[in-house]
Amino acid sequence: MAANRLTLMLTVAGAMALSGPSQAQERRSARELGIVVGVLPTGSLNAVTDVEGVRVGQVTVTDGDSINTGVTVVLPHGGNVFRERVPAAVVVGNGYGKLVGFTQVQELGELESPVVLTCTLCVPRAADAVLTYLLALPGNEDVRSANAVVGETNDGYLNHIRLRPITEGHVLRAIDAARTGPVDQGSVGAGRGTRAFGWKGGIGTASRRLPADLGGWTVGVLVQSNFGGVLSIAGAPVGVELGRHYLRGRLEGPGSVEDPADGSIMIVVATDAPLDHRNLERLARRALSGLARTGSAMTNGSGDYVIAFSTVRVAELAATPPLVNDEVSPLFQAVAEATEEAIYNSLFLATTVAGHRGTAEALPLTVTLEILRRHGVVR
Repeated sequence: MAANRLTLMLTVAGAMALSGPSQAQERRSARELGIVVGVLPTGSLNAVTDVEGVRVGQVTVTDGDSINTGVTVVLPHGGNVFRERVPAAVVVGNGYGKLVGFTQVQELGELESPVVLTCTLCVPRAADAVLTYLLALPGNEDVRSANAVVGETNDGYLNHIRLRPITEGHVLRAIDAARTGPVDQGSVGAGRGTRAFGWKGGIGTASRRLPADLGGWTVGVLVQSNFGGVLSIAGAPVGVELGRHYLRGRLEGPGSVEDPADGSIMIVVATDAPLDHRNLERLARRALSGLARTGSAMTNGSGDYVIAFSTVRVAELAATPPLVNDEVSPLFQAVAEATEEAIYNSLFLATTVAGHRGTAEALPLTVTLEILRRHGVVR
């Protein structure tokens, strides 16, 4: 009876989060605060959904201070992704994590399912829910094998993760809710219970659009940030000046607060550029350079994964030849910039969350902006 009651409460909480306004929108994105990352222009939304056809759906699951978790789903298009597969690749920065479906994507170079992000111990249930979704799609009645792609970060500080609160219903509702357009960021979906650089982390997104003479392609990034290090924003030593960073206790001695650098980040990269598996893998590796710019060293206990896909269907690549090597460098610049900004947005738009083992405070915007002004990042 208790278990049924908890499931009901979680389902209701997820539905409320899906239909209600996001607390994260009470804060402001990095760009809204005057922080401009890189040299390339953004898409109109500055989100992964600037890549035509890409859809994002989210369900946030809460119950008091014990449950803070959720599901974030990225779909490459609105059709049957199993039948209309897209080229894809996965890159691992540090492999302390769980990514279901990784080996088949690398072997075949194709994505045939939504990309689902959730909490660590919820991965098996989420993967099973993705199979339910794929097997039920019209045209898939005879399917006997499908490769669900599900990634995670560990939100066990704010979330009673051992309860494994994510249900099939949450995942299916997130998939059903997936839409083009603006993307909620911060303490929502799979980012509800995460932390980054000692502060509240979450979901963040950004995009870059190349000029027409460089192809006019768009690169969009969505991140689930839950990692640590020494926070740097556009080159400014924010973590050091805020007095919260990895190794501080070892360097400054007893009494100093040291934030751990272990954790994880999931990075989803989408592009409308016609890239094959090999160059998608190269693109994914450059997303890690954007991660490094924010101050991550991808430590031993961190799971740092990049899933990259093109929205050009595999079947269309024969008629749309993939870009050659000499044409992809601008895309590398685009993905590094978009990843860096998406991580900042996951911090700037996150709200303070009280959870299972403590409270994760939101990055203090006023003090952070003062630091950035001193370093010439913003005026």
